[in-house]
Amino acid sequence: MLLLGIDVGTSSIKVSVVDGATQQTIASAQYPETESEIISLQSGWAEQSPEKWWNDVRQAILKVNSLGYYNKNDIGAIGISYQMHGLVLLDKKGDVLRNSIIWCDSRAVSYGDRAFNELGSAYCLGCLLNSPGNFTAAKLAWVKEHEPEIYAQIHKIMLPGDFIAQRLTGDITTTPSALSEGIFWDFKTNALSTEVLSQFGFEEKLIPEINDVFSTHGKLSGKVADELSLKAGIPVTYKAGDQPNNALSLNVLQPGEVAATAGTSGVIYGVSDQLTSDPQSRVNSFAHVNHNAQQTRVGVLLCINGTGILNKWVRNVTGNSLSYPQMNEQAGAVKPGSDGLVMLPFGNGAERILNNRVLGAQILNADFNKHSAAHLFHAAQEGIAFAFRYGLDIMRQSGMTPTVIRAGRANMFLSNVFANAFVNATGVPVELYECDGSVGAALGAGIGVGYFHNAAEAFSGREILHIITPTQAEHYNDLYGNWQRALEGILDNSDR
Repeated sequence: MLLLGIDVGTSSIKVSVVDGATQQTIASAQYPETESEIISLQSGWAEQSPEKWWNDVRQAILKVNSLGYYNKNDIGAIGISYQMHGLVLLDKKGDVLRNSIIWCDSRAVSYGDRAFNELGSAYCLGCLLNSPGNFTAAKLAWVKEHEPEIYAQIHKIMLPGDFIAQRLTGDITTTPSALSEGIFWDFKTNALSTEVLSQFGFEEKLIPEINDVFSTHGKLSGKVADELSLKAGIPVTYKAGDQPNNALSLNVLQPGEVAATAGTSGVIYGVSDQLTSDPQSRVNSFAHVNHNAQQTRVGVLLCINGTGILNKWVRNVTGNSLSYPQMNEQAGAVKPGSDGLVMLPFGNGAERILNNRVLGAQILNADFNKHSAAHLFHAAQEGIAFAFRYGLDIMRQSGMTPTVIRAGRANMFLSNVFANAFVNATGVPVELYECDGSVGAALGAGIGVGYFHNAAEAFSGREILHIITPTQAEHYNDLYGNWQRALEGILDNSDR
């Protein structure tokens, strides 16, 4: 059986076709080739068009099919990975009512904070495992107050992956994992949180039918199948947010196992068998892909909004003439510490590890006679690595103490400067794998359709490509100390 995986990213859509028998990728395609933009109508806002996602999904599937590397009739299941926390609104006709308010949008912080205070910390941290913060439920509350004419037309709300599945199949479903990332899920009752619905004044009918992550979420409609030259009736058997899916892709499923990714945003994601929460919700806990009533599997997620997007920004502002490999090469010519140049990567909305503050990125100690573009490249990548260390220290306070971190050899981990800074700043070795969100989604579909008996079978062929171990931990600990003092100084000034 062939398996089709779709990864709905912030920057682009990627699809892969995987041979279930060998777990090897036969073909992959990305659309568009250039990075998709984030719509920011006001400072701190971030939106994208769901219809553009759908168009890009179709173009990516047509593109991979056109390669001619496989028999399209052999595709037996579809899986979807998607950017987390986004809000998509459909009316009764299935039309999109507004742009999606996506993960890095900051407008709803006050709504989540007010709900946390009124619901109480005991309920929020004990049952939701999080403050409602800036997640999907709070974003819907913002729409309810500021766009009542749109709110009145809502038939169903959904996460981005739910929307793509709906466009493929015509069916509207969601999962406990998706609802937990939107802060709609009560872990104590293992059901939709009626307290959250009541707090915000949402009607339960707005929530789609709830299915398990690994289950049938509809079948490819005849109309879409004809358009994409696929056979009708292929089931969508897996949907998960990008970070739980990344963990699945790295076979991170059991307590104590930890994954990392450094794309547009940066994440460390560890699995726990406890209903754990951070008292300040600086790191967040969601239902992992294999969580159910019989087995507690909570994904503890540290997210930094400003990672790869900072790398893209420094590339753009220095002329946009260099490729990322060329930037990495220039950064490598600069010594650790960037000759005193310090960068704080917090310029992409409210940062959870900073208690949802919108701090803005900072460039400190710039010397016009000493620092070059290469210093900017190096300082940006170090600043991202140090932000990971800052967040990992918070995770350690909650009992998450990884001895090894698994990551895909992709995005920022393609840079020796970043990978070396990450490993030495955190003091934790990193195992690098060939890992791709669309491939993980495809293998997830194989689990959901029953082709694989379990995840261990689906990822039995996964091999370590490279292990990076700390070699300069003491030196980087000193550099991190300087970075941390710079951050704390700015945080102190912002409090005044």
